[in-house]
Amino acid sequence: MYTIPYLPLQALNGRQAEALTATATEVVRSGWYLRGERTAAFEAAFARYTRRAHCVGTANGMDALTLLLMALKAREGWADGDEVIVPALTFVATAEAVERAGLTPVFADIDATFVMSPAEAARRISTRTRALLPVHLYGAAADMPALLALAQEHGLAVVEDAAQAHGLQSDAEAHGIAAAYSFYPGKNLGALGDGGAVCTDDADLAQRIRCMANYGAEQKYRHVCSGLNSRLDEIQAAFLSVKLPLLDADNARRRQIAARYAAGIRSPHVSLPYGGRTDHSVFHIYPLCTPHREALRAHLATQGIETLIHYPLALHQQPLYARHHAERYPEAERVAATEVSLPLHPLLTDQEADHIIESVNSFQP
Repeated sequence: MYTIPYLPLQALNGRQAEALTATATEVVRSGWYLRGERTAAFEAAFARYTRRAHCVGTANGMDALTLLLMALKAREGWADGDEVIVPALTFVATAEAVERAGLTPVFADIDATFVMSPAEAARRISTRTRALLPVHLYGAAADMPALLALAQEHGLAVVEDAAQAHGLQSDAEAHGIAAAYSFYPGKNLGALGDGGAVCTDDADLAQRIRCMANYGAEQKYRHVCSGLNSRLDEIQAAFLSVKLPLLDADNARRRQIAARYAAGIRSPHVSLPYGGRTDHSVFHIYPLCTPHREALRAHLATQGIETLIHYPLALHQQPLYARHHAERYPEAERVAATEVSLPLHPLLTDQEADHIIESVNSFQP
């Protein structure tokens, strides 16, 4: 048993156990479990929070991204197999959503901040490219101004994968046409099960996504397009409404811990993320990099510290994408081979953070 677990979900949710239990009871007693008042209330609240006009709840984050791409494909007349550029390092759902929408993921290398490099994305644009799909990986902002300028130059859409970036507010002019979110329990804003959402200022796009998420039905038994069964249910929406008011304070605490790590970790055997910056990330993950990953993890485990890896394979290294195995994305490969995720969550104490710092600094490969 770890003294410092990576993410103590039970304790994090336990802060609001009474309110969560009460709202669950209310939903059960209401007799209304899908497409009701609680989902509408959360969608409205999350739209306001993300500074978007519309929010459409979905069953999970992958569905959110799939439906967003499906809706754009249908509206813009994209052909099957048209290309969407995604970063070479991200969770596999980003690329899988592109494929589920009948499109082709094309990989671009990341930069030193773990997000899609605009220069590398530019190199991958072809006559069949239709969109750029940056991921705000680990909670850090992609270079949206540069990516938007690149997209405008080539007539492309920009779609954001914000599954790890709840609370990361971009400049009003520096966002894509829509962003897809995941409410997987371990996220900065996590449900007590699966959930997702698309946030956008485009009313037509929001309506198309809402229709497609309900079997392609504008109204009951009237189906106007092919769709999915992907709805955020009432109980998860109610849980998320309870948890949303804590998000800003939780993210602020994450940044405090990240700043403490950046100030305290001095080991020559690791590299800190973002050069110690904390302003452009909500630190869903705190990613150290070291060429001695397994030795460092073993050392930290002896100190009672649990760590994880995000992610051990770049997309082109996955068995799923064997056709890409000969390709090379040096920065994505480097991070996949060296990244270690330290514990970082709102309940981590300063004393625990200091113990982690001291343990990293005492590491000798």
